[in-house]
Amino acid sequence: MSAADGSLITSEAEIIAILAPLTARLPGAFALLDDCAVWTPEAGCDVVLNTDAVAAGVHFLESDRPEDIAWKALAVNVSDLIAKGARPRVYLLSLAFPAPPERAWVEAFAAGLAAGQSHFGLVLAGGDTDRRPGPLSVTVAAAGEVPSGRMVRRASAEPGDLLYVSGTLGDAALGLSLAQDAELGKRWGLAPHDAAYLTGRYWRPSPRLSLADALRANARAAMDLSDGLLKDLGRMMRASGCGAEIEIARIPLSVAAQAVMRRAPEMASRSLSGGDDYEVLAAVAPGEAANFERAAASSGVAVACIGRCVERAGIIVRDHNGASVDNPGDGWDHF
Repeated sequence: MSAADGSLITSEAEIIAILAPLTARLPGAFALLDDCAVWTPEAGCDVVLNTDAVAAGVHFLESDRPEDIAWKALAVNVSDLIAKGARPRVYLLSLAFPAPPERAWVEAFAAGLAAGQSHFGLVLAGGDTDRRPGPLSVTVAAAGEVPSGRMVRRASAEPGDLLYVSGTLGDAALGLSLAQDAELGKRWGLAPHDAAYLTGRYWRPSPRLSLADALRANARAAMDLSDGLLKDLGRMMRASGCGAEIEIARIPLSVAAQAVMRRAPEMASRSLSGGDDYEVLAAVAPGEAANFERAAASSGVAVACIGRCVERAGIIVRDHNGASVDNPGDGWDHF
């Protein structure tokens, strides 16, 4: 956001003017001209709320495009809503800049928000902008709706439930490594399209929007995978008062991730501990498993059963021979 590349924003009003068109589908946002917004959920629905922040140097690189930063800021929140079986509807946005931003940067960021809104089905309702010491920070508070009493909780898994994940795991963590090192793809012997796929998974997560109905109808518990499979699975199991056994051989991997792991076997742990996947982890009662798999297939989302919940506490990871793996890695923790 250096001045060398274009004119600088000199007032909060200029940022608001750039962002105001994003509220067009929500009359209650009052084009960002009021201090608060009004949104009424559909009749018979509960409001589901969540918030997540992304900050430079922690959740994205300083070199990442503003369009991708904006998309990711929305996606990480939408991912939580989808895992609850909720439909994303509106969001609030808070921007904290360490220095006056370039107008071109803010306009590109707004374009990324517009693309994310269109894809995820939600609309800007309001927010705040300020300037403070520290890295660029983008905080989104999102609201969705779910039929009353039907939100899928994290803490309701039971022993015997089957554990499913959507999509493929480890891609974004590998993509981050590639984004940090321009020569890494060559050292891994990756085809350009495989490298592009992995970095795309890091830059632009794709929450499984169409899976919400299947989760609400069939999952006993669910949460999104943002900090790595083992970290988030541990959270679900502790909240539910049980443990889990999973099999490495069942963890779904993309073709691109498999290509990396053939050349760099040490990267295999990324499927267990790599963050930023924004896939869904679900606990499904055995009697509902077939229905869940059919519903997921109908929604166009691939799901894989990777293990089951057990009575004893803790997570057991089994290798391709069925032996337990010692300390395979945990996951991302801000602290």
